[in-house]
Amino acid sequence: MNKNQPQHRYHNSNNHRPRPHQETGVQVKLGQRFPLTIKRLGINGEGIGYFKRKLVFVKGALPNEVIVAEVTGIKPSFLTAKIHRLKTPSPDRVKPRDEYASEVGGFELEHLAYPAQLAFKRDVILQSLEKFQPKGYRNFQLKPTIGMDNPYEYRNKAQFQVRRDADGHVIAGLYRERSHDLVDLKTCSVQMPATMRVMRGVVDLMEELNVSTYDEKSGNGLVRTVVVRVAEGTGEVQVVFVTTKAPFPQEADMVDQLLTKFPEVVSIMQNINNDKTSLIWGEKTKLLAGKPQICEVLNGLQFNLSARAFLQLNPYQTVRLYDEALKALALSDNETVIDAYSGVGTIGLSIAHAAKEVRGMDVIADAVDDANENARINGIDNVHYETGTAESIIPEWLNEGFKPDALIVDPPRTGLDDGLINAILSAKPKKFVYISCNPSTLARDLVKLTKQYHVDYIQSVDMMPQTARCEAVVKFTRA
Repeated sequence: MNKNQPQHRYHNSNNHRPRPHQETGVQVKLGQRFPLTIKRLGINGEGIGYFKRKLVFVKGALPNEVIVAEVTGIKPSFLTAKIHRLKTPSPDRVKPRDEYASEVGGFELEHLAYPAQLAFKRDVILQSLEKFQPKGYRNFQLKPTIGMDNPYEYRNKAQFQVRRDADGHVIAGLYRERSHDLVDLKTCSVQMPATMRVMRGVVDLMEELNVSTYDEKSGNGLVRTVVVRVAEGTGEVQVVFVTTKAPFPQEADMVDQLLTKFPEVVSIMQNINNDKTSLIWGEKTKLLAGKPQICEVLNGLQFNLSARAFLQLNPYQTVRLYDEALKALALSDNETVIDAYSGVGTIGLSIAHAAKEVRGMDVIADAVDDANENARINGIDNVHYETGTAESIIPEWLNEGFKPDALIVDPPRTGLDDGLINAILSAKPKKFVYISCNPSTLARDLVKLTKQYHVDYIQSVDMMPQTARCEAVVKFTRA
């Protein structure tokens, strides 16, 4: 793993932070151009500079670059702009591998050299801490970000919208930022090759078989989204068609040809979502061919994954992330652990060998079923998973007399529910580890958690290279 990174370029500097009393009466017009020096990167990977003391966000700009900025948006407290001309490029600027890196999400840092990406991700945590200022934050140890030797071809799932273009051809990809203009992704350097190979094969078959695609404006059409997931440890691939209704008219031909052309595809599913919503998944999922799950292998353990089950997108870094979590917990074999937001049990089962008992929960019933099945498959008998929220189940366990020695949480980007924070502060486990995928909600949650817990260190892990996303493992000690 690449831990060597130039910390100085993105290190904290109060001179580069937003000023509390910025001048907001600056008169500018849309399209106005002016020279601008970029001071730092914001939490979403955008360049930040100041025009007459007013904050300016510039997508694609890098620290220490001098640009001619063109105003694209005017807000009371900040401006947005684009690069009209790059006068002095950063030594860390590189050419993106993907031609559409500046158009859709998921590539926002592909123009930044990888060591500088790692330094930025540590700094993102620092920015969030400075914003929320939890107790003792100035003394937190922020370890250098753990990166990848090859920060490409790591995403194990492609979840692409499917439409027809102006010429009537089937396209599949991601929306252009802040729009519903679909960009056809024929290649993608951050996806595992198998996901793109199968995805493009599905697109070709849909065109050949004249499969109906969804039209957002009219609400008509059949296929909305295609999801392709590969299990890195076994090579098994699952294809899910998210459709507005059943039946699937060309189902038999599609299934036969997919299985013939792609023998690695062992699971073909259909999910029904007829709601006019931005949500990808509907409630009903049915098996079209093969088996309902694919099998992934992490840390020598097998995990069966249903179509909707959550799994980290980067299996290579997932192993490292869980190793860091286990190291932070420092369990002894007579200690009990609660695994909140347990998913299919990947974390809990990975640490079960070091504990007396592991209990976990998740709100998705299929994931809980997978977790208990994964425990059985791997012959692990000291774990137990239930369906429900952590904030409701943990108090029940406490009332039953179960006293956890350790707690590990891996919440969604929204962070910890207030009820769960209260449950944690009530349970008072002596060992506590927080795995975060959102530095902002982590820093917000730390404001409450640091009332009873001391932060030993924060270890950032780069789970999604070429993006501004950052994962972190926080080790706590009870104060």
